Amino acid sequence: MSKFPPKPGPISAKPLGVLLNDVFAEAYAKQGFAARELVTRWAQIAGPEIAAHAEPLKMQWPRPVEGQPQEPATLVLRVEGPMALEIQHSADIILERVNRFFGWSAVGKLAFRQAPLSRPQARKRPAPPDAKAVAEVAESLGDIEDEQLKTALARLGAAIKRN
Repeated sequence: MSKFPPKPGPISAKPLGVLLNDVFAEAYAKQGFAARELVTRWAQIAGPEIAAHAEPLKMQWPRPVEGQPQEPATLVLRVEGPMALEIQHSADIILERVNRFFGWSAVGKLAFRQAPLSRPQARKRPAPPDAKAVAEVAESLGDIEDEQLKTALARLGAAIKRN
């Protein structure tokens, strides 16, 4: 018998998106989305003007009738109050773009729910460090020939000290 434990095998890290794929797929399926790309790529599908004021909420599929072809779904959009009428006038354009994305007439009509959009909070950029702190750090850097590099390092050092 060997004194040492066996060597562990190689570690294979998986991206978080792969690990959570089933969780997200189930959540989107509950809202009627066959593919989450309609939600995640909404700005590309609908266009930036429409995506700025509307977002997909869910897809409602009618119950299939035996012997009948599947009816198209209703796409429910969350729309900001003041823009609801404008988005409603763009319904044909939205339907065309969504169905072009799917590659078939998956959506037959739109329904609108007026509510604020779920936008992520915009992060504030921190203010640049003051010139006095940058100068102090620059003095402590020593001899760096490249002035741009020295300035960048001084700014970085001052920002780190500030935080």
